[in-house]
Amino acid sequence: MEEMEAVAFQIISNVGTAKSLVMEALYEARDGRYDAAEEKLKESRTYMLEGHHAHSALIQQEASGQKVEFSLLLMHAEDQMMSAETISDLVAEMIRMYQEMRQK
Repeated sequence: MEEMEAVAFQIISNVGTAKSLVMEALYEARDGRYDAAEEKLKESRTYMLEGHHAHSALIQQEASGQKVEFSLLLMHAEDQMMSAETISDLVAEMIRMYQEMRQK
């Protein structure tokens, strides 16, 4: 497996785990377990950061003059990363909404 493919799979794996944890956080909040939801979000950020580090390594490689070859796999990894970021932002807001609704 080429280095770029390994990095793409590292991104996909980490952000996929992050996205799963974010959804688990939403389910915890839906059931009123806000502390557990916050822990899931915190854990998800760790995985998201790992995905970003792998992605940043590719960007730094290209910035230093080493060409990063385009690949459908890398494009998929970046798409998964952006999707996980979007879902994370939305779920964090939904959790706040659950909390506000229950306080009323």
